[in-house]
Amino acid sequence: MNKSELIEALAEEMQLPVREAASITNTIIDTMTEALASGDSIEIRGFGSFVVKKYGAYTGRNPKTGEKIKVAPKSLPFFKVGKDLRESVNKNFKK
Repeated sequence: MNKSELIEALAEEMQLPVREAASITNTIIDTMTEALASGDSIEIRGFGSFVVKKYGAYTGRNPKTGEKIKVAPKSLPFFKVGKDLRESVNKNFKK
């Protein structure tokens, strides 16, 4: 599912105009982005949580040349799945 499909599903489920569903979706995504950018975490019970993990600098290798390079410290968003979502996905997964 991509963003436009999410907007369409929201519009259909809530019987809203697509423009209003798009505004709601964009507001949620923008708010979550701002929270993560400021270092806050987000927890949605049953779905999962988003946290920002900080990684220190390290020496890596260029895979093409094998040359050693310094990688700067960075922060990346990380998603941890919630129990309800994990169980729902596993229930529908056939081995």
